[in-house]
Amino acid sequence: MDIKRVREIHPCFGARQNRGRIHLPVCPGCNLECRFCDRKINETENRPGVTGEVIQPEEAADYVERALQFCPELSVVGIAGPGDTLASDKAIQTFELVGRRFPKLLKCMSTNGLLLNERVEELIRVGIDTLTVTVNAVDPAIQARIINGLVYHGRRYEGTEAAEILIRNQLAGIRKAAAAGIVVKVNTVLIKEINYFHIKEVAKAVSEAGASIYNIIPLIPQHDLKDCAVPTCAEIEQVRAEAGKYIDVFRHCQHCRADAVGVPGKNNYSRQVYQGGLRVKETFSHG
Repeated sequence: MDIKRVREIHPCFGARQNRGRIHLPVCPGCNLECRFCDRKINETENRPGVTGEVIQPEEAADYVERALQFCPELSVVGIAGPGDTLASDKAIQTFELVGRRFPKLLKCMSTNGLLLNERVEELIRVGIDTLTVTVNAVDPAIQARIINGLVYHGRRYEGTEAAEILIRNQLAGIRKAAAAGIVVKVNTVLIKEINYFHIKEVAKAVSEAGASIYNIIPLIPQHDLKDCAVPTCAEIEQVRAEAGKYIDVFRHCQHCRADAVGVPGKNNYSRQVYQGGLRVKETFSHG
């Protein structure tokens, strides 16, 4: 899809008008163990990776129809967790079903990118328009400090070996997706003690791979990184300026939940749309 058109209608890619989105929480599992992430489920926290329930692909289109009743401005159907969208087939199945009933809505998904390179053809087949990939480092030594490990084709990897696999697959997947015409945004979690001085290298690498937009998300300290400092506004602006030399930087991220519904920053109809779901407690992922 044309980047200009995406910017006009996708609220997470720069749309300034009242454009809404629905996140369908169909993907509970993950293949990557990030040190800042403690995935659980609740209805109270307003941040990425949180959902009040996990729904099934067969239910998704009905939720989209219900969301349109509350938010006619809806232009995007997205899947952003609460786990990884490519760690199972649930996201692909969901987009197949939703696309048949709502072919005019933009299809958007987020992934950690571990399996992106080998599954891009499936994204093309179901008509994914926009893709967000979380890339926190392009140096294995730095990435190894951000993840505890990953599971890749049934085997667990740790340390720099895991980091090398992840980075290689992320950049290859971004290149393949962008070459296929999918508009790619990259998210990076800013961790002051780990990747603060590495952001410009990430921005340069993902831009060269074909990403169009870059979003820097300040760390929310928790789990293994609970003792890290929260980046200040000045520090965030500093790394945004450095990244902006290589790629367009998105500055209006609302840190949406995995079950968000509505116009970001204006309204949220997730409780009205997702009624009576599973209720457990807290969760978090940086998206």
